[in-house]
Amino acid sequence: MIEILTHNMAPLMLVALIFLLMSGYPVAFGLSATGLLFAVIGIELGMFGENFLRALPDRILGVMANETLLAIPFFTFMGIVLQRSRMAEDLIDTIAQLLGSLRGGVAYAVLFVGALLAATTGVVAASVISIALIALPVMLRYGYDRRLASGIIMASGTLAQTIPPSIILIVLADQFGRSVGDVYRGAMVPALLLVVLYGLYIFVLTRLRPEAAPAVPPEAQHLREPDGRLGLPSLLACLAGLALGIAGAVLALGWLVPQMRTIDAQVYGTGLAVLGCYLFAQANGRLKLNLLSRMAEAVIVSLIPPLALIFLVLGTILLGIATPTEGGAMGAVGALILAGSKGRLDWPALKDSVQQTAQLATFVIFVLIGSRVFALTFYGLNGHVWVEELLLAMPGGVIGFLVFTNLLVFVLGFFLDFFEIAFILIPLVAPAAETLGIDLIWYAVMLAVNLQAAYLTPPFGFALFFLRSVAPRDDYEDRVTGRSIAGVSTAEIYRAGLAFVALQVVMIGLLIAFPQMVLHYKGPAVDAADVKIDIPIGDDPFGPTLGF
Repeated sequence: MIEILTHNMAPLMLVALIFLLMSGYPVAFGLSATGLLFAVIGIELGMFGENFLRALPDRILGVMANETLLAIPFFTFMGIVLQRSRMAEDLIDTIAQLLGSLRGGVAYAVLFVGALLAATTGVVAASVISIALIALPVMLRYGYDRRLASGIIMASGTLAQTIPPSIILIVLADQFGRSVGDVYRGAMVPALLLVVLYGLYIFVLTRLRPEAAPAVPPEAQHLREPDGRLGLPSLLACLAGLALGIAGAVLALGWLVPQMRTIDAQVYGTGLAVLGCYLFAQANGRLKLNLLSRMAEAVIVSLIPPLALIFLVLGTILLGIATPTEGGAMGAVGALILAGSKGRLDWPALKDSVQQTAQLATFVIFVLIGSRVFALTFYGLNGHVWVEELLLAMPGGVIGFLVFTNLLVFVLGFFLDFFEIAFILIPLVAPAAETLGIDLIWYAVMLAVNLQAAYLTPPFGFALFFLRSVAPRDDYEDRVTGRSIAGVSTAEIYRAGLAFVALQVVMIGLLIAFPQMVLHYKGPAVDAADVKIDIPIGDDPFGPTLGF
């Protein structure tokens, strides 16, 4: 009996952990309790000595000293402060006015703003709640299909999972032992492709069912000119002028990329900057009183601050100028400046932002410490060997491994938070993935897309709860039209996310089929035949060389 128990301690440990988690016991304490309990049993069975647990303080101190994890509270704080600045309100109102005349225009606006918020906040809760509070009443007012309205709001909000500076990407990079910058670079193409898939879904649905997403009537578009025009030529010219001016300034001054600091780059950059200024001036000069059109002014005022913040944070990280922690710190300061410039930053707001950030950071740290306690005992019981052999024995090789682990993560997403899945499961599957020769950056991005689906899957999808907390339950009278509008039922919210979960599953399949979408982070391949190494002969560094 003792021998059977000894050989099956690792699976018994996993079963005990699952039992504790399903019983509702706090995850961090469930991990620690399971680890300590089975450590005592392992010592009693003679599987390892008491001195084995002396490694535990070092592992916990390693968590506390991990500088990469410092980026999590920085990005969380940035997202909460930006939510307080009501940046999402300005963006949604402006982009909805810009695209409102299109069929499904408000849905496209929600998708665009969701992607932009994901690139600035990285916090799903802030994105979903902010978008829902502003866009859902508008979409219900103009007769949008309730499942489309609810689904696109939740799906757009969860883009913060995959679009850098996503918090889950930081966690996955840490768990896989890879660079956060590489994970960010690898995730960019899949994240943007996912946005395109959502947009295609809206396009197809509005063509098959035009009544599902009608255009906003002209009388509701308050940013039109007095003569009824939108002022789009002025807007396009202004945006083109700004883009050229910024690109020209970057080239002319040789910012960011040292290789650009050449005479040719400065000449071309100066030319682009002058052309950009000319276009911007022409756009203003063609209007009365040399003012921008209402639409152009609203779009520029709403877009420039978040785009500047994205460049400050994401641009510096991707270009290797700043680490994720430094980028997060700059983003937090930028968010404070942005909120302060709008007059929407007071002491209660700042205090609440700090408190919410501290709560999330504490949760993450305690779960990570619990996972370290669990992992130490699990490794002591040779559990990692058992899991690795189990996964390597899966039929289908690499594809079988990817399908099985993605299916496992998908199912766990119905019941567990993404932090819990990342801290419990990833340390178990990472060694097997590395043994199979799987690129861990590619695998991390794939799992991030998979974990994004966990926000939309019942019964514990957090995006479902976020939308339910702000969506109207009962019928209400619309303050603009005066009509009675039916509330949104919980069943409608649960069904709304299914189409977007299917699109995320399609995205996982595309990642498996086309790994180069992520592997581009490595840069262009180098042919060894083109490499030449010169070794100086003798003491003269400028003398003859041996070429290889």
